[in-house]
Amino acid sequence: MSNQTITRAEVTDAIVREVGLTRQESSDLLDRTLDMIGAALEVENEVKLSRFGNFVVRSKAAREGRNPKTGEEATIAARRVVTFRPSPMLKALVDKT
Repeated sequence: MSNQTITRAEVTDAIVREVGLTRQESSDLLDRTLDMIGAALEVENEVKLSRFGNFVVRSKAAREGRNPKTGEEATIAARRVVTFRPSPMLKALVDKT
């Protein structure tokens, strides 16, 4: 495989080839799946995809930072971030290449 980004259209095309759904049904399936993941993360649930990994929402406290260009100090606001922890199977697959 090359070092290219896989796009939503390419995933939709793969679903069409592998599952046999129409392009519209495949696109709807992918959209619904991503919506479900996003909705679960929005309410801070953990999303576990077997043999792939876990998406987890973490809360980060406010902190002092520095503008690297000017050196000026600035406060970085508290925020929530999504982190991904790959499964051991995915780690092994990536390490194999």
